Amino acid sequence: MLGSFSGTTMPALLNSTSNQLYLHFYSDISVSAAGFHLEYKTVGLSSCPEPAVPSNGVKTGERYLVNDVVSFQCEPGYALQGHAHISCMPGTVRRWNYPPPLCIAQCGGVVEEMEGVILSPGFPGNYPSNMDCSWKIALPVGFGAHIQFLNFSTEPNHDFIEIRNGPYETSRMMGRFSGSELPSALLSTSHETTVYFHSDHSQNRPGFKLEYQAYELQECPDPEPFANGIVRGAGYNVGQSVTFECLPGYQLTGHPVLTCQHGTNRNWDHPLPRCEVPCGGNITSSNGTVYSPGYPSPYSSSQDCVWMITVPIGHGVRLNLSLLQTEPSGDFITIWDGPHQTSPQLGVFTRSLAKKTVHSSTNQLLLKFHHDAASGGIFAIAFSEYYICLKQKSGKVDFIPGSTLSWVYGTVTFVQERLIHVC
Repeated sequence: MLGSFSGTTMPALLNSTSNQLYLHFYSDISVSAAGFHLEYKTVGLSSCPEPAVPSNGVKTGERYLVNDVVSFQCEPGYALQGHAHISCMPGTVRRWNYPPPLCIAQCGGVVEEMEGVILSPGFPGNYPSNMDCSWKIALPVGFGAHIQFLNFSTEPNHDFIEIRNGPYETSRMMGRFSGSELPSALLSTSHETTVYFHSDHSQNRPGFKLEYQAYELQECPDPEPFANGIVRGAGYNVGQSVTFECLPGYQLTGHPVLTCQHGTNRNWDHPLPRCEVPCGGNITSSNGTVYSPGYPSPYSSSQDCVWMITVPIGHGVRLNLSLLQTEPSGDFITIWDGPHQTSPQLGVFTRSLAKKTVHSSTNQLLLKFHHDAASGGIFAIAFSEYYICLKQKSGKVDFIPGSTLSWVYGTVTFVQERLIHVC
């Protein structure tokens, strides 16, 4: 419909776009008016001029009559500048509602497609002077970019392109290229790759054209099962980290945090750690277990291991020696009631001469394991802290650990089956 008119306003000039025109007049039963008087004449139906196809672009649409639409899109690597769709306008002089767009090779940007093209500004013409352009290839996590140069020509040494394996200026440089030699293919091992181009104030050349295509990166090896420990982490893909923790009584050997490295073949940035029983050490936890070296496997090589257990002042250390399966000759465990081997000795224990429990009278206890037998065994000595009393207001209290303790405070006498801190 060209229009619907009523009232006293003069309609504007109308142009039909076909060889037929339908005019419908309607009046109702009420007020009558002077009506209308119109003139028409035949005009040729000319088309809009054929729109120019932008360099490095393509046009869709072969009809250029009134209201026909023509669409444009750019070749890979170029960005459309202008309107992607233009329409032939009605009127005595046919024209498009917008000029045809341009296809421009831009200076930098972000590309997120799984494959694409990156061009130096102005390609295939010469790039401008004093350019600093940075493109980021942003792919889904778990994919890298295979980069292939199709054209390359820059001013040697002064104008160059850098490819970095990551999104930052500090990311590892995969290559820096200048001159006219076509660079070889590159494989980025990060889901983000940076392409940086620099030109100085002097010579200008055609620059470069490169293609990239995403390829799937493998995961790092599964660190499970992790003997005598726990692995914490959500995934084993590139850039992700996992943390290793040992069970009580074991000590971590190696790095506690590993990160899946960038690389064509996925691997961790350090060897997998191990949880091993240490041969001696300082223990400050309130309870736990001292294991024989190599536990639960039998110990083998001749060795002397010394552990010092320290609990808060006012507490003592209780040992449970029930699991003591050492060799009957040449293997023994010595325990001192204090931090030094000159402290009072609580005993020397073997498989055949083992007490069930041992108590210290101080907050520190020294334990030494000696092995020189041909074969090995195992032991697991559980320890825990307990409260002890060292002094009362009336003076020093002598007691045997584990015995009943009585004391008088004011007019009240207290009896405690287990020793508690009353000082």
